[in-house]
Amino acid sequence: MTVSTNDTSWMAPTGRAVFIPAGCSHAIRMWGLVEMRTLYLSPSFTQFREPACTVVEVAPLLRELVLRIIDRKGLDWRDEYDALLMNLLEAEIESAIEAAAKSRLSLPLPTDDRAAALARAVLENPSADAGVETLSRQHGVARRTLERRFRDETGMSFGMWRQKARLLDSIRLLAQGSSVTDAALDCGYSSVSAFIAAFKGTFGCTPGQM
Repeated sequence: MTVSTNDTSWMAPTGRAVFIPAGCSHAIRMWGLVEMRTLYLSPSFTQFREPACTVVEVAPLLRELVLRIIDRKGLDWRDEYDALLMNLLEAEIESAIEAAAKSRLSLPLPTDDRAAALARAVLENPSADAGVETLSRQHGVARRTLERRFRDETGMSFGMWRQKARLLDSIRLLAQGSSVTDAALDCGYSSVSAFIAAFKGTFGCTPGQM
């Protein structure tokens, strides 16, 4: 599942969830067969401090809480048992958000209109091999300007940014059943070992552990 806002894109593999604050405009895109559970939390009854979307690890307790709450079809604060569930849920989400403070599964987007349009085009087809000069011309921006925008607005060069976009897309490919070799080739790697090293360096685990 990919979740995107105006300034960031997140990849949510199996076993992850996306915390989305109230009032945050976003889009969700499903890849392949996806089963998703959604909880809607009233801001007036919670004290979450995280102002942005965050991909969090769903610990076993949090997973069971989500399933239990959905099974009850909502919670009522006036019910003692429901209030206990809500307090525990809030604590578990807060803990997950703190652990994911520097999520490696996010990709910042540039704010400049032309650079942002180019970035979204890359995200639509990460494996495309068009060079930076070609992409710059297609979106009416000089290469130097493009590189400057990406460095200033995402903290990465365009090359590094596109590499991470491809590595994030490889998570989707792996989840859909692609082999590590096929995912590596789609990411532009001719060496599987180099792909695995880049993947581990970016996400902290090997493709088989994701």
